[in-house]
Formats: sequence, structure tokens, C-alpha cells
Amino acid sequence: MLEWLERALGDGWKLTPAGGLTGEAFIAEKENKRLFLKRNSSPFLAVLSAEGIVPKLVWTRRMENGDVITAQEWLEGRELKPNDMKDQKVADLLHKIHHSTELLDMLMRLGINPLTSDEIFASIKQTLIDMNLIHKYEAVRISLEYLDILLPKTRNKKLVVCHSDLNHNNLLMSNDGSLFLIDWDNATIADPASDYGLILKGYIPREDWNGWLEKYGVEEEENLLERMYWYLLLNALQYLCWHLGRKEPIKAMERLRDIEELNEQVTSII
Repeated sequence: MLEWLERALGDGWKLTPAGGLTGEAFIAEKENKRLFLKRNSSPFLAVLSAEGIVPKLVWTRRMENGDVITAQEWLEGRELKPNDMKDQKVADLLHKIHHSTELLDMLMRLGINPLTSDEIFASIKQTLIDMNLIHKYEAVRISLEYLDILLPKTRNKKLVVCHSDLNHNNLLMSNDGSLFLIDWDNATIADPASDYGLILKGYIPREDWNGWLEKYGVEEEENLLERMYWYLLLNALQYLCWHLGRKEPIKAMERLRDIEELNEQVTSII
């Protein structure tokens, strides 16, 4: 990997890993210039850059082995802290993403098609069956029942571009006050409630949910709370399967506790 990057950059650049799960991101430094490099980023990155949602895309290069290397501008700044997620800028950026026809058109041209909640439900149910998790964990069985009960509430909604991995580590504030949302590997076309549900559950006290939704600009929507919890349960089940598949039992048990907590909360709304 490093050899290919060094060829792409030319002489004089110092490469250091940028962290992350994939190990395919690097920081390149030369004199006073810094770039963020990643292998095989989605072509979606170009329109995200044009929309000002991610740091500026500097260049894209296809390597001899077929890999595509992207270089983005390195901005001095910081990741958001959990308490920053309440800020108006976060709500405004998410609103911009969800209402962008350019992002939606590009994602569909890349072959990302909207999935109905019925298709998603069938998929997670089959995965849980294949992994024998429904009989193994009572919380999983209950959560699947809740997904089935709430499924009608999720149908026939407007689907938009969603980031699908909203956490404070993926939001960067540059020193000039600009806000960027990075790590778009899980981007999909879905109910926007699947995105802002992650922010509300993860960062906003329950009594302040309505206030944050007003900042975002959400209009009165039928079954909004039920839809958010449906996607939160789905997200927790998907991560449980993911961690078990990676043989990460401690992380998997954390997700199981999340599922138990969500089950208790859903009980109060159905």
C-alpha cells in the first residue's frame, strides 16, 4: 500500500497512517503542505467536496493495480466533542445533506438504490436467523418483534441521502468555523429519521428532542418517534451482527445492552 502511495505522490513526501478501521487512510506531509489520502474512496466524494460537505478534493489518481487514490485538503481543526452535537451548525449541515438533490442524483447514478423498510426488515431477520441469535438472546427476539410491530409506521416515506454513521468523531470543525461530515462509506438512501435518530439518542437529552428537531427544521411528521426507534433498533442489531462476525465479544455485548435499553424505551411508545 505504501509503495503505491509513494509512487502516486512522488519524492519528498512523508506518509503516516491516519487510523480508522480499514487502515487505508494516510496523512502525507511535505514541507508545509499536508494531504489526507485514502484508497478506493467512493466517486461520491467528488460531489460531497463540491457541496462543501467534506474537505476539498485536491486530486484523484488511478494506480497501475486498479486502485484509486484520493487526496483531500488537510484542514487544521478538531473533531466535535459530544456536547457540540447540540449546535445549530450540526442541524443545518444535516438538513443540507438530506435536502440536496445533487447528492441524491449522484448516489443513484452510482447504483445505490433506495431500500424499502420491508426489504431491510427481511434482510436483518434472515441474518439473525442465520446467526442463530433470535433463540440465543431474548433481547434480540423482542427487538425483532418490535421491528415487525412498528414496520407499518415506516412505509411510504420520502427517502433521502443519509450518512448512516453519525457520531461526533465524524464531524470536523476547521479553525475558521466550517463544519464537515466525513467517512461516507456507509452512505445510503433512506428515511432521514434514521440519521437524526442517531444524534437524538446519542447526544440529546430526551426532553430536548423537540428543540433539536426544530433547529433541524423538521415539520410535523406522522409516526416520527416510532420511525426513529425502528431505525435505532435496526442499527443496533446490525452492529451486534457485525461485531460477532468480527469475533469482538466485548463490543457485541455492549450492543446487546444497547438493544435491551432500546427495547425498554420502545415499550413506552407502542
